[in-house]
Formats: sequence, structure tokens, C-alpha cells
Amino acid sequence: MALVKKHIQQVVEELPEFSRLEEAVDYYHANDQKFDEQGYAIEQIEMFDGGGEELVKLLIDSPYVHKDIASKIAATLSKMEGSRAPIESIMGLLKVRNAYIRNLGITTLQSYGDAIKYYIVKFLIGDDRDLRIFAINVLGDVNFAQSRDMLIELLENESDINVAMTAVDYMAEIGEMEDIPLLETVKSRFQDAYVDFAIDNAIRSIRG
Repeated sequence: MALVKKHIQQVVEELPEFSRLEEAVDYYHANDQKFDEQGYAIEQIEMFDGGGEELVKLLIDSPYVHKDIASKIAATLSKMEGSRAPIESIMGLLKVRNAYIRNLGITTLQSYGDAIKYYIVKFLIGDDRDLRIFAINVLGDVNFAQSRDMLIELLENESDINVAMTAVDYMAEIGEMEDIPLLETVKSRFQDAYVDFAIDNAIRSIRG
């Protein structure tokens, strides 16, 4: 039987060019469940001023976004220069309920290295107790190179018991033997049964 060669015309859709950030965002939303198109839109969004903030919003506003798309967004954010990256907004990803997105936020922050220090210090020295606790959690989750030093500095003067105990929890993981006298000082500062219990546990963990 003779073979018949069939010529199949391949249709290649041209991807659009965008002149405004809003156009790229609209294209992203118009192509739900289409990875190639949305992936292209993500790359285009990042190129615009304010594009990084928009990418973070895509993760926050759509908590059930497909994991492949979420990973693409995180990878695109990770490639941004620290001076352009919306670091403070990315820190907000650590507050979302979706564990996968929280982990992407941690990984993304880790990619910026020292660039995140300014934002952590900004929260640690602020008057907002909740932001101080949040900054401590970022230090613990991201495993910043200077996390221990920054927690020590905070514990030397912290007067809020909840903030101090959050820091103590992480000191149990990253503290060193030389930090034990400081922890004992914190115990004396608050004179609280819960504080005594938490610090004793931290000291035991440090001693191994």
C-alpha cells in the first residue's frame, strides 16, 4: 500500500505586545488555565514599572492559583534585582493561608540576600507589635544570615512579652551557648511563669 504524505499546516499564534501594564495583566486573566499564555504574560508584567507588585497581587488575590503558575510568578520575582523587587509585598505572602504560596514567598525572599535586611530592621524597630512579631517570623523562616544577631539585639531591649517570646522560640533553633546569659536576663525582666518555661526550653535546646 502506498504511503500518502500529508502536509499539515502548523498554526502559530503570535503573542501580543503590550504598551501598558494593564494590558499585560488583562491578557493574563483572559488566558486562565493556559500556561504558555499566562507564563508569557507574567514575563511581560515584570518588565513594567510596578510589575513586581502586580505579580505579588496575582498570588494574593488568587489563593488557589495553579501551582505551575504560582511557581512561574515566584521564579520571575526571584530574578528581579533587589532594588526593583517589591520585597515588602513579598513578605506579605508569608501571611496567606495557602502553604504552597507561603513557601514560595520564603524561597523568593531568600533569593534577595542582604536586600531584605532594610525591611526586617524597619519592622523590628517600629512601634507596631504585630509587625515586630512578623519580622521575627520572617527572620526565622528565611534563615537570614544575620538572623541570630538581629534577634539578640531585639531581646536586649524588648518590653513586649509576646514579641520577646516569639524571638525566644527562634533562638531555641539558632541560638548559641554564649546567648544563654541574655536569655536568663529576659527571664528576669518579665518574671512570668510562661516566660520561665519558654526560656528554659530554649536553653535546653541550645545546650542540646
